[in-house]
Amino acid sequence: MGSDFEITIVDDDEYNANYLLDIAIKEISRIEKLISSWDKNSQTFQINLNAGIKPVKVDKELFNLISRSLKISGLSQGAFDISYASLDKVWYFDKKMMEIPLEDEIRKSVSKVGFRNIILDKENQTVFLKIKGMKIGFGAIGKGYAADKAKFILLKNNVKSGIINASGDLTAWGKKPSGKDWMVAIVNPLNKSKIFSWLPVENKAVVTSGNYERFINFNGKLFSHIIDPRTGYPSQGILSVTIFSENAELADALATAVYVLGEEIGMNLINQLKGIDCIIINDKSKIIKSKNIKIEKI
Repeated sequence: MGSDFEITIVDDDEYNANYLLDIAIKEISRIEKLISSWDKNSQTFQINLNAGIKPVKVDKELFNLISRSLKISGLSQGAFDISYASLDKVWYFDKKMMEIPLEDEIRKSVSKVGFRNIILDKENQTVFLKIKGMKIGFGAIGKGYAADKAKFILLKNNVKSGIINASGDLTAWGKKPSGKDWMVAIVNPLNKSKIFSWLPVENKAVVTSGNYERFINFNGKLFSHIIDPRTGYPSQGILSVTIFSENAELADALATAVYVLGEEIGMNLINQLKGIDCIIINDKSKIIKSKNIKIEKI
């Protein structure tokens, strides 16, 4: 998935712990083979290959993941959209851009994007992309899903405590060997050495999405590498979004959705969802938190 996975488990037996870690790694590799849009043998690749041509029958697991993704797309008004993979690249954040792309170029770049053009047939368990050249990708939900699946298989093997960090998509359960809670830091995106607060994480997932490492600056405005799939324009106004949820898959998707929706609309969405908490740090380094979360600055 192009990301580092760090897995920590608590066990009295080092040999057994290594065996369990291997099981978790194999599960993550299995998920990667299922959702990869680059592996020609994956079902996701076949879905993209047959866009505008024919439906593709897939495993129930992938079908359900796509189905859940579409529900989040509807909930977020398209701010989260797995068909974002259809975007034509007109913004470049890895080299110096001299000017903003033309409006027509930006509009054309999202012409094949749209979750409503992903057609699911539950009875036949098929996925069909209506537009030729359309693609789906799981970059904004796949890591969280893989972390959840690895956690599930470890729990199934009686691992009472652990933490999985998939490059910022984190899920934790149980306690540290000391008996204390696992902790997560809320940092200043512009200065990672500055911690705003530490929060305990018990049987929760925490996912952070941010633009503080990849962005461009035009006329004093920061343009994030996170593109709004509805418009083709980079998101603005937010430096980072941290979501707290029972599972990493949902937190992963919502972090992207809130980032794209913006501070006001995004937080309004979170405040309507049961069991979901959120911390936003805007481009003025101000902390905005959802109504049910309690955070104290240190």
